Amino acid sequence: MDIATSPLARPFPEMPAIAGATPHIARAGYKDWGRCDLTYVELTEGTAVAGVFTRNVCCSSEVELGRDNISQGLARALIVNAGNSNAFTGYRGREAVEQIMAQVSAHLDCPQEQVFVSSTGVIGVPLPKDKAKAGVEAALNAAPCTWEDAADTIGTTDTFAKGATAQAVVGGKTVTLAAIIKGSGMIAPDMATMLGYIFTDAAVSPAFLQECLSRASDRSFNCITVDSDTSTSDTVLAFATGKAGNAPLTGFDDDGADAFAAALADVCRQLAHLVVRDGEGAQKFIAVSVTGAVSDESARKVGLAIANSPLVKTAIAGEDANWGRVVMAVGKAGEPADRDRLSIGFGGIWAAREGLPLADYDEAPVAEHLKGQDISIEVDLGMGPGTATVWTCDLTHGYIAINADYRS
Repeated sequence: MDIATSPLARPFPEMPAIAGATPHIARAGYKDWGRCDLTYVELTEGTAVAGVFTRNVCCSSEVELGRDNISQGLARALIVNAGNSNAFTGYRGREAVEQIMAQVSAHLDCPQEQVFVSSTGVIGVPLPKDKAKAGVEAALNAAPCTWEDAADTIGTTDTFAKGATAQAVVGGKTVTLAAIIKGSGMIAPDMATMLGYIFTDAAVSPAFLQECLSRASDRSFNCITVDSDTSTSDTVLAFATGKAGNAPLTGFDDDGADAFAAALADVCRQLAHLVVRDGEGAQKFIAVSVTGAVSDESARKVGLAIANSPLVKTAIAGEDANWGRVVMAVGKAGEPADRDRLSIGFGGIWAAREGLPLADYDEAPVAEHLKGQDISIEVDLGMGPGTATVWTCDLTHGYIAINADYRS
C-alpha cells in the first residue's frame, strides 16, 4: 500500500559522519518491496553501549537478548531488520537472532554479545533464516552508506526518514551525536514503540551513557503517544565510539558531562517529536502541557490520559474546541485532581478557569488555532508544583486505513 508523506514531515538534516560508526545497507527481501530492508552499522572496538527497551511482556527475542547483552557495556555491530518483527515466534525466532549474532561476530572476530539485533514489522512470523543470512552477508560486504539511507532502510510504515544531530564541548573537545529512528504507529509510552539508534564519537563510560540515556528517554520517548499501543520490539540504543579524544565521561562531575547529557536529551527530544509527526494518518502535532499537578509524574500521567483519548484526538482532527473532552480525560486519569481548581486552554487561550467556563470566552481565536498543524492544549490542575509536556497527534480516517491494510 502506498502511503503519502505525512503533512507534518520534516526534512532529513545534514548528518555528520561519526568516527568509529559506519553504516551499510542491503536487501534481504523480508517483504515484497523494492528497497533495502537490512541495516548494518560497524562499530569500532571498545564502543560503549546503553539501551532502553519495551516493557511489553510479549517482547521479541531481539529485545530479550539485547537486555541480556547490554550489561556487558560494549558493542561492535548493530543489525536492524525491517518488515518482520520476529516477535511471538518462539525458538525459531531466537535461533534466527542467534544466527545473525554468530555470523557478524565471526566476521568481526568479536564476542556474540557485542552484536545487537533489532527487528520491526509484522508480529508472529519467524524471521526467515535464509533471507537473514544472505542479507547480512550482503550488508557485511556493502559499501558505506549515508545516515539518511540507513534511516530509510529501518522504516516500515514510516512516510519519511527521521534523523537528528547535536554537538557538545566536552573537556575542550567538540563531540558529535548523530541519530536515526523509525516509528509511526503502535506508539505509546513505557518505551514508545520505535527503533532508535544514537551514535556519538564521545568517550563515555557505559554506566554514565546508560544514566544519560535513561534520563533522556523518560522526558522524550516516554512522553509521546500515537495510539496507546506499546510494541513488542521497542528499542533505543546509544553507542559511544570514543574517537573524539575527550577524557572519558564517567559522571556528572566530569568536565563537559552536563553539556553531553543536554545534547543527548536534545537529540532524543528531536527524535521523539519526529515519530509523532509521522503518526499514522496524522494531520496535526499536539503538545499537551500540564501544570499544577502534585508531582511531575502525576502531571505526565494526566497528560497521557488526555493525549491517548480518542475523543480528544478526534475533536482535534475535526478542529473542534470541545474542551469538555479534556475535562473528561483529566477526570479518568486516576491522578489527584479537583474539578473546582481545573483550568483548560488551547493555544494559550483559556477556555475555563478554576472549574468554570470563562464568561468572556471567545472561541473564534481558538478555532483559528485548531486549523493549524501545531496544536497546544494547556491544563492547570491547581494542586501543586508538578509539570509535564506530552506529545501526540490527531486521530483520523487515515489511521484506520493504514492499519486495516497493514498486512496486505
